[in-house]
Amino acid sequence: MKNIGLLVIAFITISSISVAQVDPAVLKKEIKDINKQEATLKKEKKEDLKTLRKLNGQDISYQAKQQFLTDFANAKEVKWKRSPYFDEAIFTLDGKSKIAYYDHEAKLVGTTEILAFGDLPAKAQKVISEKYKDYTKGAVVFFDDNEHNDTDMLLYGQQFDDEDNYFVELSKSNEKIVIKVKPNGEVFFFTSLK
Repeated sequence: MKNIGLLVIAFITISSISVAQVDPAVLKKEIKDINKQEATLKKEKKEDLKTLRKLNGQDISYQAKQQFLTDFANAKEVKWKRSPYFDEAIFTLDGKSKIAYYDHEAKLVGTTEILAFGDLPAKAQKVISEKYKDYTKGAVVFFDDNEHNDTDMLLYGQQFDDEDNYFVELSKSNEKIVIKVKPNGEVFFFTSLK
């Protein structure tokens, strides 16, 4: 047992010595390799985004309207509009205004709803209040993804993975930005608005 303890101490000592003798050039190369791997992963993730298919014509899809009736049977005050990629149903459900987005196959991609800053996860509220303290808080949009449809979403002119997210508009002087917040409270810069 004593020998095992000495072996562990010897191993730790040798490891410490070898770490202390790291060649700066080797370390610099390893950091460069890690950065290159991260860039490759970002590129692959960007390529993984599905190309959104534009809708043809100006008329709302009959199939999208029928699917909407199935998806939101109790919806009130329904108005439709067509954007380049989605048929959009603007409606009220349980007293809340929402927009449902339907893709080229008339399948629900997800819905958006305007919320208050206080509806964000507490962790995100704290990060935004500290990191963006000089900004005025604007609209908070919650995107609720339809997990049964893999079509990516497009908000603020930016395509993103189909997952639930909050989007917070912030402004300062002539600058307006959008922050993306995951349901777990992680905060990311999303885009600048002009």
